[in-house]
Amino acid sequence: MKLPAPVSLVGLELNRDSVSPLHRQLYDALRHAILAGRLAADARLPSTRSLAGTLEVSRNTVLLAYEQLLIEGYVRGKVGAGTYVANCLPDGFLRLHPTPMPGDPGRVPARPRRSRPGVPALDVSSWKPWRRLLARPPRPFRIGVPALDAFPWKLWGRLLTRRWRSLSPSLVGGKHPLGYGPLRELVAAYLSDARGVTCTADQVILVGGSQQGLDLAARVLLEPGAAVWVENPGYPWVHGLLRAAGARLIPVPVDAEGLDVAAAVARCRHARVAFVTPSHQFPLGATMSVARRLSLLQWAGQNDAWILEDDYNSEYRYRGQPLPALQGLDRNARVIYLGTLSKVLIPGLRLGYLVVPPDLIDAFSAGSFLAGYYPPILTQAVLTDFIAEGHFGRHVRRMRVLYEERQGRLVEAAKRRLKGLLEVDAADAGMHLVGWLARGAGDVEAAQQCAAQGVDVLPLSACCVEKIRKHGLLLGYAAFDERAIVDAVQRMALALQRRTHRPSRQPLSVSLGM
Repeated sequence: MKLPAPVSLVGLELNRDSVSPLHRQLYDALRHAILAGRLAADARLPSTRSLAGTLEVSRNTVLLAYEQLLIEGYVRGKVGAGTYVANCLPDGFLRLHPTPMPGDPGRVPARPRRSRPGVPALDVSSWKPWRRLLARPPRPFRIGVPALDAFPWKLWGRLLTRRWRSLSPSLVGGKHPLGYGPLRELVAAYLSDARGVTCTADQVILVGGSQQGLDLAARVLLEPGAAVWVENPGYPWVHGLLRAAGARLIPVPVDAEGLDVAAAVARCRHARVAFVTPSHQFPLGATMSVARRLSLLQWAGQNDAWILEDDYNSEYRYRGQPLPALQGLDRNARVIYLGTLSKVLIPGLRLGYLVVPPDLIDAFSAGSFLAGYYPPILTQAVLTDFIAEGHFGRHVRRMRVLYEERQGRLVEAAKRRLKGLLEVDAADAGMHLVGWLARGAGDVEAAQQCAAQGVDVLPLSACCVEKIRKHGLLLGYAAFDERAIVDAVQRMALALQRRTHRPSRQPLSVSLGM
């Protein structure tokens, strides 16, 4: 009996640069084609040997894809003796809307409906480069990453083992909606001593990182359409989070004294919330002056507004003494204080904290419980031991010395290799520096050129709600040793020498730091 001719799979392509295995890509492509009707029932697929030759892949790649389709009921027959599209597809998939393959002009899935009128859908247009970046180990100069090579892993492992062996039902059996009590006590004491924060352990709420803390604050404090002051330039992930919460962003310029309160009042006096980074402004590094702090607190008290204080990188100041936290000056209980332990220790720790005014404890703790924001109790218990036994303080002191050394090495290498391309000066605090591009140079294009050379930098324009005059690049140095820093600066020099000297109008599509 003569077999029917196999169908043509012209146009089928596999991406060898993708993190997805080739057999999985082939399976997905064939499955999509079957569901969309481009491969009809009873159509004969090419033989594994023929298709492998066409796609220039191993025969095993095609075998694995065909076998998975056979197991799931998309095709029938025995691999090697003719493989056909099933004439009765799995029932569960009959209810799915066909999803077009890349480049397919077929049906486009409907956009998800908004959950509340007036709340914009989450903008994911620039998420793909972030997703790619987060899936791989950090490359210089990704921002927000601490020195993983200097973390006391063996010590942490011993503390973890000790806690694991002594687990009790009382520890793991409860939900701990505010967080582990002994750790909250230690955090309150640390913030009082080191940052001048006025609080008790009852006001401390532990969450899974600063982003969760911000999300929780937005849920509790904001109604759709509420106006929020944000620093411009400022923390870009806050901008996205607040937009997703339905807030109306009011960009406020910053200068050497931090957020310009007078300019903010002139733009929108009756904002609901002000988000500020007064100790070390992100990304420019300014410290908010005492006069500005008092003016901001006065505005909040007079307008029944709230201040979200992100105490960004307060642990890492290399010269002089930092000003106490804004919260310590607050006499009207208008400040919600936010901090993170993930950037101080290791990102995978996923631990942050909020200090909330007494009259907001119930609202924040209820919101945390309903959203399941409390971090794993075992991690909290191990961190409790890490702090109580003095390891946290010693680690911060060591990192302060190490980060200052790495910053100095970056500045030295940049002045030698990037002269005329990028102006990089030392800073008094923090884990990143801003490099300023020559006038007329575009930072998005420069970041794209650097990414092509294996260097991840964040364009300053990505931090802006409104455009600013100067273009720059953010360079995180904390996670990288001297050799990596020097090598990355050399590759940046190659990249920046090739760029065109004009601001880019392209959408942001580079690998951004976090």
